[in-house]
This record gives sequence, structure tokens and C-alpha cells, in this order.
Amino acid sequence: MGCYSFDTIFRTLQLGHPESVEASSSLYAPRMWTQLEVGKETYPRASMIRWHFGARGDMPPVAVNWYDGGLLPFRPDELEDAGLHREGLLFIGDKGKILADFTGNDPRLIPQSKMAAFTPPPKTIPRSIGHHEEWIAACRGGRPAGAEFGFSALVTRALLLGNVALRIRRKLLWDGPNMKVTNVPEANKYIHCAYREPWKL
Repeated sequence: MGCYSFDTIFRTLQLGHPESVEASSSLYAPRMWTQLEVGKETYPRASMIRWHFGARGDMPPVAVNWYDGGLLPFRPDELEDAGLHREGLLFIGDKGKILADFTGNDPRLIPQSKMAAFTPPPKTIPRSIGHHEEWIAACRGGRPAGAEFGFSALVTRALLLGNVALRIRRKLLWDGPNMKVTNVPEANKYIHCAYREPWKL
């Protein structure tokens, strides 16, 4: 599900490779088979993961947080209605907060009084014509689809790095261009696979 939520975050905040990632979790789910070691083939019931991204042009460093398994961030004081969605995005800035659904749709300033007084800026991010239409247009030689491999791979790598942090249980420093954890060498065994001969990638 992170690929859906992080799509909006990566586009809006112009994110690239994270500089670091750290994670914590609840106990792991029960073993599916008794011979499996907990944590190798199972998953935690709930987790929190934090990615740190450096400055991008005139945009300052930013932290991105993930909660799952029923965990939620603390309820913002500005939220006046019944509460947070069961899933969604909460952007916290220096001048306010924006709440949206998990794909970034239906964004709103909180509290509602700020939303009522808000005048939207000009639209600068291209709007999608639809998943299928984008794919067909790209196949016909048009511009790449919004979820083209170059962009989606960057998002997916960041998410999967969070899984490595859950498994290693230490803060990981990430060298994105070289696809390498620099401070915990044993984490790199989860970054690159050893393929069975004669298969190669």
C-alpha cells in the first residue's frame, strides 16, 4: 500500500533517495510453520518507519513517517471533526497541516476554518488522465506514464529499505546511487540477492 501513498509524497515533496531510515515494530505475527525463525519469514503486527530526506533545491530536509497495524500518529489539535481516517496522509508544515486520503485525494487544511478561508494556488502538477489512458498514450509514443519504472522504482526502493530497517532493527544510512547501506554492512545482504546458477540479473 505504501506505493500508493508514497507516490503523492514523492511527487509533491520532490523526493529522491532517502539519506537514512529507522524502524520499530510490535511482536512478529505467529509463525506460519514451526521450522521458520521469527522475523525471517513473518512480519510484525504493527510497525513505524521513518525516512530522512535531505534538502532538495530550496526545499529543506524532511522526515516521512509510516504507521501500520492500527498505529496512528498523535491526533492533531487542529482536527475538529470525529478523528483521523483509518488510513491517509497527514502533511505537517511550519504554517499548518493538510489531511488527505491515502492516495493524496481530497486534501484539506485543518482546522476547517483555515480550509474555508483558503484560496487554492494555480495548479502546477500535471493531472492524470487515468491509469489506462496514460499507459496507452505512452505505448503510442506520448510522454511516459506517471507511474513509469524510473519513478516507481525510486519509491519502491525507499519502501523496501524500510523493511530492511525493520529486520536489522538499527538506523540505516543509505547511499542511494550505489544501492548500499554504509553503516551496517550485514544489511546489504537484503539489498542484493545471490542468484542460483545459471541465473543472472
